[in-house]
Amino acid sequence: MTTRINARFAQCAAEGRAALVTFTMCGDPDAATSLALLRALPGAGADVLEIGMPFTDPMADGPSIQAAGLRALNGGMTLHKTIALVAEFRAGDALTPVVLMGYYNPIYIYGVEAFLVDAKAAGVDGLIVVDLPPEEDAELCLPALKAGLNFIRLATPTTDDRRLPAVLTNTSGFVYYVSITGITGAAAPDYSKVAAAVARIKRHTPLPVAVGFGVRSAESAAAIAAHADGVVVGTALIDALKGSLDAQGRATSASVGAVTALAREIAGGVRGARKPK
Repeated sequence: MTTRINARFAQCAAEGRAALVTFTMCGDPDAATSLALLRALPGAGADVLEIGMPFTDPMADGPSIQAAGLRALNGGMTLHKTIALVAEFRAGDALTPVVLMGYYNPIYIYGVEAFLVDAKAAGVDGLIVVDLPPEEDAELCLPALKAGLNFIRLATPTTDDRRLPAVLTNTSGFVYYVSITGITGAAAPDYSKVAAAVARIKRHTPLPVAVGFGVRSAESAAAIAAHADGVVVGTALIDALKGSLDAQGRATSASVGAVTALAREIAGGVRGARKPK
């Protein structure tokens, strides 16, 4: 199965660079701003768009992303509306890969079969569902693969060599390495350990490895891009968006530009990084 995700990582590898994966929360702070961001990010250097599915109990997310999800939910965002927004984005962009990231509960309520049909029709390429372990692959992972969607898994510093094969068995698209132990946006990674972790994962899989958690600047992105196939940035973009909102938490004329300016800066770090020979 070849998806837009596979094609984009192959293209970036051919260009001798890492891919930039950007995370934004769908519907934060409203649907129109969210769609405008998605449309603007590829031009700012995003290679893959990771879109958060707002959920009331996001246990793996730090305060910034939790707050973004809450803003989206308060603005009326739902999983049905998230998929509709992806379809709107896809109508004007046939190439940029889209990954939905979130938790299983909203998908379960939606209905797995209906969700996969609708997500595929809207132009979704892959899923990251953080609270479904490999032991539950029959629940969503295997049906997603059958539907033609990549199912992307998280690996962490605590995923040892005994656990890694189970994590990787049905993973496709790329492996998302969480470079710190804890919630999103909590701390900066130890870059010296990132290189060794990526090398260890690559001993178990030919898939690209994208590294996230703690990327906030061009410098931190470049440090990771020197060793990884992809760099994921989320909290920093969410914080840039939050900083642009008015006192009532509404978007302003500066909102889209605040996020794309930071994305462009980070993309420069990613694209300027030199990979070791």
